[in-house]
Amino acid sequence: MNIKTIAEIAGVSVSTVSKILNNYSDISDETKSRVLQIIRDTGYVPTKSAKLQERSSSRLIGVIFAGRQNIDFSHPFFAEVLSSFKRQIGFLGYDLLFLTNENSDSSHGDYLTRCRQYQIDGCLIISGQDVEPAIDELDRSEIPCMGIDLELQGKRSGYIMSDNYKMSYKAVEHFYLLGYREFGYIGSTMTSKISNLREKGYTDALESFGLAVNKSWFVNGDSFYEESGYQVMKAMIQAGSVPQALFAASDLLAIGAMQALKEYHYQIPHDVAIMGCDDIEACKYTTPSLSTVRQNKDKIGKLAAALLYDFIHTEAETGSIMVEPEIVIRESCGG
Repeated sequence: MNIKTIAEIAGVSVSTVSKILNNYSDISDETKSRVLQIIRDTGYVPTKSAKLQERSSSRLIGVIFAGRQNIDFSHPFFAEVLSSFKRQIGFLGYDLLFLTNENSDSSHGDYLTRCRQYQIDGCLIISGQDVEPAIDELDRSEIPCMGIDLELQGKRSGYIMSDNYKMSYKAVEHFYLLGYREFGYIGSTMTSKISNLREKGYTDALESFGLAVNKSWFVNGDSFYEESGYQVMKAMIQAGSVPQALFAASDLLAIGAMQALKEYHYQIPHDVAIMGCDDIEACKYTTPSLSTVRQNKDKIGKLAAALLYDFIHTEAETGSIMVEPEIVIRESCGG
C-alpha cells in the first residue's frame, strides 16, 4: 500500500492525498474525510521519509527578509551571506524565489500559503526587526526553514549565526590589552535581539575585567546603518563626554560614528578608539581603516545551504550552528 494506491481508490490525485497527509487547508472536508477513511481502512501509515518524498519538488528555495523593518539587499553583511548561500544552493541544484511582505492585499497570501502554492522545498529567512507572526507560522509548518541571525524553533527548522556574545567579549579584551579603561557601545534599536545580545556580552566582559559600565556612553539608534551611528555619536558628543574606546554593533554604525567624531575634530584612535562588527568590504577603505570583529559570511552562507539541503532530503528535524568570530585589527583602535 502506498500513496498512489490510496489516490486511485479515492479517485483523487496523488498531490491531493499528499496535501491531506500534510494538513493543507485547501482541501474540502468531504474529500479529506473520504481519503482519511480509506487510509484507516487499508491500514496505510506514512512515515516521515515517505511524507518528504510525497511532496512535489519544485527545486525552489524561498528567501524572506523577515520583519516589518527588514535589512534586504542594502546591508552588505547579509548581501554577502546571501551570495554565498546562492552559490552553494545553486551547486546543489536549486533556484531562489524571493517572497515579500510589501503587498498588503490579503488575497496575496501569507508566507506559508505562498510557499505551498509555489511548492517551495525550503526557506531561508533573514533576520529583521519586529518579525511578523506569519514567520512563526511558517517556522512551525512542514516546510524546512533556515534562519540567519534568527532563532527558529520549528521541528523542521534551524538557524546559523555568529556567536554574538563572544564577539563583544573579544572586543573588550582587545581594548583592555591596549590600555583603554573607559568603554562605550553603540547599538541598534532597543528591540533588536542581536544588538542586545552584543551589548550583554560587552557589559559582562567589562564587569569581568572590573571596569565600570557608564550608561551615558551606551546608546541605541534606530537601525544598523551609517545615519543611525552618526546621529547617536553626535548626540553623545554634544552631551559633553565620550569614552576612550567604542564598540559598535555593526560596521555601518561604526562608520557613521567615525564621521561624527571627525566633524567634531576628534582624532581616531588617539582620542577615541573604535571597532565595528561584521567586517564588510568598506572597512578597508575608511580613514582610518576600521578594526572590526569578523563574521565569516562565506561560511555562514555555505552552512545554511548545506543544513537546509539536509532538512529537505533527510529526516533531520532541527539544527543550529554558532560560527566563531574573529578580531580584525586595522588602524581605528590603535593596535
